[in-house]
Order: sequence, then C-alpha cells, then structure tokens
Amino acid sequence: MKPLRVLVAGCGNMGRSHARAYHQLPEFDICGLVSRGATSRDALSQELGGYPTFADFEAALRETKPDVVSINTFPDTHAAIATAALNAGCHVFCEKPLAESVEQAQAIADLARQRNRKLVVGYILRVHPAWQKFIEVARTLGKPLVMRMNLNQQSRGKDWATHKALMNSMSPIVDCGVHYVDVMCQMTGSQPVRVSAIQARLSDELKPGMYNYGQLQVAFADGSVGWYEAGWGPMMSEVAYFVKDVIGPKGCVSILARDGERKGDSSDIDTHTKTNSLKVHWQERDARDEFRKPDEWIDTNDEPDHDGLCRREQQYLLRAIREDLDLTQHLADAVNSLRVVLAADRSSREGRTVEL
Repeated sequence: MKPLRVLVAGCGNMGRSHARAYHQLPEFDICGLVSRGATSRDALSQELGGYPTFADFEAALRETKPDVVSINTFPDTHAAIATAALNAGCHVFCEKPLAESVEQAQAIADLARQRNRKLVVGYILRVHPAWQKFIEVARTLGKPLVMRMNLNQQSRGKDWATHKALMNSMSPIVDCGVHYVDVMCQMTGSQPVRVSAIQARLSDELKPGMYNYGQLQVAFADGSVGWYEAGWGPMMSEVAYFVKDVIGPKGCVSILARDGERKGDSSDIDTHTKTNSLKVHWQERDARDEFRKPDEWIDTNDEPDHDGLCRREQQYLLRAIREDLDLTQHLADAVNSLRVVLAADRSSREGRTVEL
C-alpha cells in the first residue's frame, strides 16, 4: 500500500514527538509541518531532513491534500482544525482534549462517523504497557475502588510560557485531567455519576478568571471514588508531585520508584508517563492476622519513552485506518472523560457538586 500522506499541525512538544513517529514509520509520509511560529516548524523540518513548512493550516490543507491530519496545537484550535480536516476527507489524530466543550467533541465524533473517517484521540496512557498493567491489577482488587492520582508540574521559562498559553483556554484539571479520569473509568468499568472540585489561583500572570491549581473528586455508580490534583507553575512543590495509587477491598497497587524518590523533575515530559515499577499489596491474612503474601514488585524499567509511546499511538491510528477498526467506544470514552473534567471545572467555579 502507498504510504499515508500526513499533515502535522503544531510543532511544539507533542507535535515534535508525533512528527518523529511519522518520520520513522514507513507507512506514513509527512507532506507538511504547520505552526504559527516559524522557529518551531523550521527547526523540526531541519531535524527530520527538510519537510515543507506552512504558517497557515487552511492553506496547507488545500496545497498538500493529505490523507491524515495530525492535530497537536493548543486545545482552543482542535475543534476547528478537526472539522476542516474531516470535511476535506482526511483521517484525524487529535491530541487530547478533543475540544473545549462536550457539544463540540460530540459533533466532531459524529462528523467522523458520517464521513467514514477514522478519528483517534491522543490518550497516550492507553498505549502504555505499564499503565495497562496498572489498570489490569486494579481490576482485581474488588469494588469499590479508591483511586488517588496527581500530576503537579513545577515549570519556568519556556515550560511556564507553554502552560500559560494552555491556560488561555483551559485549566490544568481539564487539560491533564482527561487522562486520569479515563484511567479511572477503565479501572472501574463504571459510569461517573457526580463530581466536585476546588481551585486556587496562584499567579497574577494568568488571564482573568483562570486558575493554575485544581483538585477534583469523582464518584462512580459502583461506589468507587477518585481524586485527581493538578497544578502548574514556578511556585509548585515537587514533594509528592506524582501520586498514582489505587485501593480496593482486596489490597492496593501503586506506581512507585523502587529505589526511593522518582528521578527527574516534574517539568520533564518523560516523567509524566514513566512508572519505574508497580507495587502490589494484598490484604489477605492468616489466623494470626498476619499478611499471607509478601508485597509484589512488578518491574517496568523496559517501558517505552515518550517518543516511543507517540510512535505506538500512530501505529494504532494506522491499524484503525488499514484494518477499519470500530472506534465508536474510543470516541465515546474521549467525550465521557471530557464531560467529567469540564463538570469539575464548573464545580470549582460555582462551589457545588455537579451531577452527571
């Protein structure tokens, strides 16, 4: 089969990683790199050997006529680019979240179905073998589950500038929260029923009405509960910035560094998905009320790095296109997790629990 021509929109952190994946996979052929800033697109083109570059997406779409559009821009542009790409007959990979509202996200999912095009949303943890194992073990702990997760990022310089740009359209608990709410939904196999959240504005550098710290609590129909915390900025603490911990009636499983503190700082994108190891504890006890089993350590040091995970996402997109995979559930899950975090954002602003 001929390689799929792919137009990459956005040449920042995620766009760069996904462009490297397309460059390495012979089934794809990059036909253009698009970004508003010349520096990022020219640097990426040079790194990959010289691909055509564009400042305007619509012009690039008309000129290159791609088979696939890869959307790695700021979230407030996702809906418009995805809609234009689908209407042009392209398959789409879109970084999370799919849109700024549930209505927009559902409309894009519906359009993909109407146009008979594949639409994959960038839930990177879904292709991560160690996170798949984390979810698998959590499902053996009984019900209800208690899920505790956070990802705080101490950022400065260009990273803080990127975070501020992201917060022009959405808060950290929305932008990052979709990942971890999606994980919670996979662990429970249950529907979220209500959510509450709190927030704090820790910087005057943000646009009016925006906050850079938030915490949400979500309750599920099966009695499970989940907590997620996210904060961005130069003031954020790196103490317990990465908590991934699940408890059930039968025991618990946690993502931990076996040799102590996690290596690397919270602004390092590779640390956001890296697990190091899983620790599993079972509560079963003997007649003396002592634990029957020792705690188990599951080594995950052979896990892919961030670029490797992005390559796996594009291999999944390729399978979806070439094997005509049914993505109905994939898109329903993407819309559902977005619904929860947007409700959490509303809860934090209105000071009330939101029923789902």
